[in-house]
Amino acid sequence: MLRTTALAMLMAASFSPVLAQARPMQPDPAAPTVILVHGAFADASSWDKVIPRLQMRGVHAVAVDNPLTSLADDVAATRAVIAAAPGKVVLVGHSWGGTVITEAGSDPKVSALVYVAAFAPDVGENSAQQGTNFPVAPGLQHLREQDGFLSLPEDIVAADFAQDVKPATAQQLYQRQIPLKAAALSEPVDNAAWRTHPSWYVLSRDDRMLSPQLQAATAARIGAELRSLGSSHASPVSEPAQVADAILEAAGLKPADRSPGFDGG
Repeated sequence: MLRTTALAMLMAASFSPVLAQARPMQPDPAAPTVILVHGAFADASSWDKVIPRLQMRGVHAVAVDNPLTSLADDVAATRAVIAAAPGKVVLVGHSWGGTVITEAGSDPKVSALVYVAAFAPDVGENSAQQGTNFPVAPGLQHLREQDGFLSLPEDIVAADFAQDVKPATAQQLYQRQIPLKAAALSEPVDNAAWRTHPSWYVLSRDDRMLSPQLQAATAARIGAELRSLGSSHASPVSEPAQVADAILEAAGLKPADRSPGFDGG
């Protein structure tokens, strides 16, 4: 059913923000490359507020442009970016992007995984199945379907997807969203990278797209280091500093200096 499918999928991902005026450090040759995978209803600009914070610590970060046409297509796009990275990789996935990194993270270059309000299926499981025994989040009840693709109406982006950002930012998120192929939610993963890699999970307590209960259960199941934020589903946009801190920790680095040069997240 669309409701069930969506329910887990919704996913989403996210956003679009304004780059902060921060002065990046020279890249640290010992630091892994951070590869950021967006979710549904979003594009690579979802990470625009997180990337400068990683650069401030000398971390090279790359945001993947996922087509959202199938799990296989998104995994292929992510694997291409992993292959281009010069050394070790920290793989980060938001929402639907969590399913993508679960499959793509089996690459030997991947040293750690970071799930941000994300799915993390087990082998043979798909994204929709993860939501079966959890409450259906409010935003999932208003998905729009056209020609087999799911998207979010503008009012739902503002009320349920990114309710903790400014109206102008929510409008940008709506305008930049990429619809998700509904069938992707039914594609099972063949690998579960979290079984063999250290993982972090950034939970959004005020999430109205992916049940916080589901997120907490997922973090526990995969044995992740848990970080909890009082944010919407769009935490990379509304709480980029805290999301970046979790990524830096997974990369073995101290948090970035938040004080000068940033736009406040």
